[in-house]
Amino acid sequence: MRTATVADLRNNFARVSRWIEDGESVTITRRGQSFATLRPAARKKKKVEWPDFAARRRRIFPDGPPPGKPLSEIVDEGRGEY
Repeated sequence: MRTATVADLRNNFARVSRWIEDGESVTITRRGQSFATLRPAARKKKKVEWPDFAARRRRIFPDGPPPGKPLSEIVDEGRGEY
């Protein structure tokens, strides 16, 4: 843990903020007495829950894909030739 005075914080905030960005906690002192601690904000990684698309497809089309042209061919025909 690093220590910085109020004057350090006022005059060298960029340096102190880099310490915090690097994951260090900084104790702020005034006249030799510590009165605050700055620390990095906790970052929670949010896990993405992806739907089970394969299970959904099997539920909607239990016998496999529907008969006929694939959707990609239909879209290509609709676009025409450019």
